[in-house]
Parts: sequence; structure tokens; C-alpha cells
Amino acid sequence: MEQLKKAIRERGRVLSDEVLKVDTFLNHQVDTHLMAEVGKEFAARFKEDGITKVLTIESSGIAPSFMAATDLGVPLIFARKKKSLTLTDNLLISQVYSFTKQQTNDISVSKDFLNEGDRVLIIDDFLANGQAAFGLIDIVKQAGAHVSGIGIVIEKSFQPGRVKLDEQGYRVESLARLHSLEDGKVTFVDETVSVQS
Repeated sequence: MEQLKKAIRERGRVLSDEVLKVDTFLNHQVDTHLMAEVGKEFAARFKEDGITKVLTIESSGIAPSFMAATDLGVPLIFARKKKSLTLTDNLLISQVYSFTKQQTNDISVSKDFLNEGDRVLIIDDFLANGQAAFGLIDIVKQAGAHVSGIGIVIEKSFQPGRVKLDEQGYRVESLARLHSLEDGKVTFVDETVSVQS
């Protein structure tokens, strides 16, 4: 998706060989126009899959997921990381390790919102080691629902998440696939364009 790649090139900051900061448009300040285009792209890629729910994890996955769910005309569910006084019973729970935060979180979704027969599109901001995706897959399985596909805004193709998901037979659609962040430069899988940090 060229518009997304342009935002990564111009507004992303490489912090290390493994970390790309995109807080200017995705996971702190949200470029709503760009996220609307991201949502349209996900909706177009999965429009024939009979999606009944979109599922993400709070908070960075919410903006692109909201736009995709809107275009697909289905509800958005986000797994919560934080405990809530109003969300205590009847929960689907999984554990997710965050590479960037270096911590493990329980994520939870009310059983009221995911049902057998649901066809679920999982969306997340980044794919690195696959921990978030597998945590959400676990929640979908606990509900007896079906994972129809996984939409990723930015994939770090140099980390093993994509390979693990492919090995399990999941369809993964990534809008920007990073080949490398070495030497402070962003290089995409399908081209050799790079940018200095």
C-alpha cells in the first residue's frame, strides 16, 4: 500500500534494527485519513470472506480495525489488556508477550461478543514475533469461532511472526512488509527504497 509506505518513509523513525516508531500516524497520534484508507484496503482484501466480526487488541489496533469494520459493516471487538470492574465474568482470556514493552499481559474478551459460527478478521498494527496474533487466535478458538484471516498494518518480515502464522495455515495480509531496519534505514520486502532515521 503505497500511501502507508510513504508515511513510514517520511514520518517513521528507526530506533534500532528491530524497532520502528510510528507514533506520528498510527499508535499515538492517528492520521485518520490514512487509517480510513488502511481500513478500505483491509475490507477490499477480505470482502469475499463472510467476515462477521473484526477483532484486535487495545489500543494501537483500534484505529485501523475500526475503519475496516466500518467498511465491512460488522462490529469491532477489542481485547482488553487492563482489568475492568465491569468486565470480570464470562471472559475468554489469553496471554500475550509484548516485544516493545517487554512484558506479558492477559488479554480478555467477553464471551457475549464472540460466538460459534462467527467468521473473524483479526487486525493488528504490527506483526513481529506473532505473539499478539496467536493470543487473538486463541481467544477466537475458545469461542468456537473461525479465524478467516489476519490483517497487519506493518509486518517486520525479518522477525518470525509471518513464518509461524503461515506454518499454521493462516491467511495473512500485510499492507507494508519491512525487509530490514538495519543501519537506521527502512527497506521494504518488495523494493529497495530506504530512508535515513
